[in-house]
Amino acid sequence: MLDSDTLVSIGLPVRNGAERLDGVVRSVLAQDHTDIELVICDNASTDGTEEFCRELARSDDRVVYHRQPHNVGLLNNFVHAGRIARGTFFRWVGDDDRLDPACVSRSLSAFAQDERLILVTTQVAYTDPDGTTSTGVYDGGGLLSDDPAERFAEMLRMLNESHLLIDPLYGLMRRASVVGIPRRNMLREDEVFAAKLALAGPWGHVPEVLAHRNWKHERIGVVGRRLGVPAWQARFSSTLQYREILRWLGEAPLTEEQRRRAYAAAHRMYARRQWRTVSHRSRKLVRLGTGLLLPGRAAGRPSGRS
Repeated sequence: MLDSDTLVSIGLPVRNGAERLDGVVRSVLAQDHTDIELVICDNASTDGTEEFCRELARSDDRVVYHRQPHNVGLLNNFVHAGRIARGTFFRWVGDDDRLDPACVSRSLSAFAQDERLILVTTQVAYTDPDGTTSTGVYDGGGLLSDDPAERFAEMLRMLNESHLLIDPLYGLMRRASVVGIPRRNMLREDEVFAAKLALAGPWGHVPEVLAHRNWKHERIGVVGRRLGVPAWQARFSSTLQYREILRWLGEAPLTEEQRRRAYAAAHRMYARRQWRTVSHRSRKLVRLGTGLLLPGRAAGRPSGRS
């Protein structure tokens, strides 16, 4: 049974986010669950982030501020927030996200109803750069299963569907169950971690919009530069993800029958990803070929009238 004295830690990794922090900090500290710890992990910011956070920690004892002595990388800073948190439950939040006041309490209610759960997600509203807000409704039950292979297959299915349905990285977790799961700095690591979480235990879901995130589509090469991974990985990101998932399946505590089903689910996900990649490249080639054949494009002549 959970009560208002259950400590919940919210991890806020940030680098050079001074202009964005005020809104997310206010939303975390306004939670109607009273025992909150906000852990800010500053990845050696060079703007006014340090000054903002130190003043915040002085004025509110619920705020813990840690500054990295140098840039440790996006993923390492992200993970460090969970390791230094003290709460029984833990949730990450982005530096330009916002939580509704009942986000934590509604998630804790789901944990209280089912002691098996290691993670509870909520519906999230995503706002695009043009101001359009979208959300998705997840109504599946596979992630509640006691069968890790069934949970794993359901998670991989959703990775090929839509990011709007569910986002385990921004759900509330039993901290002890997840902070020890190893993570590797690579493209699509968030999806690999989601698959590992699915194998670790059952998930609950609150079908209400209780969190808000800003969303923009970035080319995978841009993401790679932010992560600090070699540029060549962008061309092989799906294959590297597939290999990492297979490696983890070989180490996971599964029965042989569960392992066979999990491998089959991974093969299906990879095959579908490859088919989509080939289809996308084929369409680009067709468009390129069509453009080359248009009148006026030969010999570098402009196609429009002068």
